[in-house]
Amino acid sequence: MPLSPIISRRILPVVLKLLYASIRISIAPPSQEMKLHDTGTIFAFWHGKMIAGWLLAHTLFPARKLEAVVSMSKDGQALADTLAQCGFSLIRGSSSKGGDKVKDAMLTVLNENGIVVLTPDGPRGPVKQFKFGTLRLASSNHFPLLFAAICYSNTWKLKSWDQFEIPKPFSKATVTLHLLELPTFHSEEELQSYTMTLSEKLSHE
Repeated sequence: MPLSPIISRRILPVVLKLLYASIRISIAPPSQEMKLHDTGTIFAFWHGKMIAGWLLAHTLFPARKLEAVVSMSKDGQALADTLAQCGFSLIRGSSSKGGDKVKDAMLTVLNENGIVVLTPDGPRGPVKQFKFGTLRLASSNHFPLLFAAICYSNTWKLKSWDQFEIPKPFSKATVTLHLLELPTFHSEEELQSYTMTLSEKLSHE
């Protein structure tokens, strides 16, 4: 059952901001040491960690334009409503629906030195598995990809495909940043092998 717009536009944004503000977050390495230039960047985190992930983008890029990639599903609409109230612009679609339009919209934002924020295993999984298209786009256009590995100290865990976690108020969160300068892929086999290796590595972070 889809959420009422009143909930997704009025209540959830407030709850999300209050919960995020209560979490004691430590970031390593500190973002000022990441040598992030004023260039277009893809910022990513796993789908199950989005409670902290979305607003973490504001913490890391306080003065940059943030564009969130959100699916066209009913759940995606509720998320889109919430993120719009949290200061995000939106790119609607996924690899399975509107893929070319999503890619073109992402390139427009990145070429304007904006930040594209996404969950690389969303919207339907497989869990903690990068989509090939995200890495292909970053590699072929030489855009950096910043991945945030988020670990909560105390959570409620849902029995969902993405192992969704809700951090308990006033708990701790440890964020490990990985700045990925992607290689050039000379074949689909190289891309797929790299994607599987990277996904396996980051799934244990």
